[in-house]
Amino acid sequence: MTHCILIGAPVDEGQRRPGCVMGPMAYRVAGLAQVLADLGHSVQDLGDVAPGPAGDQTHPNPAVHHLPQIVAWTEALSAAAFAAMPQGMPIFLGGDHALSLGTVRGVAEHARRVDRPQFVIWLDAHSDFHSFATTSSGNLHGTPMAYAAGLPGFEPLPPLPRPVPGANICMFGIRSVDPAENAALRRTDITVNDMRVLDEHGIAAPLCAFLDRVRAENGLLHVSLDVDFLDPAIAPAVGTTVPGGATFREAHLMMELLHESGLVTSLDLVELNPFLDERGRTARLMVVLVGSLMGRKVFDRPTRSF
Repeated sequence: MTHCILIGAPVDEGQRRPGCVMGPMAYRVAGLAQVLADLGHSVQDLGDVAPGPAGDQTHPNPAVHHLPQIVAWTEALSAAAFAAMPQGMPIFLGGDHALSLGTVRGVAEHARRVDRPQFVIWLDAHSDFHSFATTSSGNLHGTPMAYAAGLPGFEPLPPLPRPVPGANICMFGIRSVDPAENAALRRTDITVNDMRVLDEHGIAAPLCAFLDRVRAENGLLHVSLDVDFLDPAIAPAVGTTVPGGATFREAHLMMELLHESGLVTSLDLVELNPFLDERGRTARLMVVLVGSLMGRKVFDRPTRSF
């Protein structure tokens, strides 16, 4: 069994639609800790991370907003991730996807310390592959994967001690990519399984191929699950909805295959905006998916409505 460490990351400054700050509490109210405990895991809830005071950092791109706050969040969450990794499996409760600037940095630093390669599975409608210079919206939740991969243009964020190699990053569910992101991705070895790939080949084949690589290289695996990976028909509580996302069945298959691999070492749950939810429907679905990731089988699931 796994020691699960719940860490709240109420980041709301990476985009402009308020509400993600309530995400960590929504996961707690939806019973995440109890689901994990019922599966036999030990659970420790460390509460919410509190960033240090925001500085006065600026960037030449005038669109970038809340930069000092994001720098403070990145430093705090990186430290929290680095501290939690030797103790168990941290599960970061977001919060918008800017939180992954810190969480991926922290788990990658741990991987460097234990001399193992870091791998990342990015489950998202968006590639989040802008730099601070290329973002036209200024929403820094659209930058963490480019930062983790070591692209330039992220001053004044702290540098990554060891970027995640592009070959160690695999994206699923992508269906909204800006031209600048597309151009940057084409210069990397990142595997992008957009919805066309998943429609043609399914979830299992590309996922299992990537997991085989993680296993062969004795890697650590960070999974970042954005609500908008899912189709908005089943998960409406996100400010960045894109039609055509993963179905209920596809998402559960993804989670069950990840569990069966035994390779996942850390997890982000991001972009849940309870203000946009329908009586907790999305929060409950995300908690059920975490249950599948942590060992609940299809025959074990109770009947419930979403």
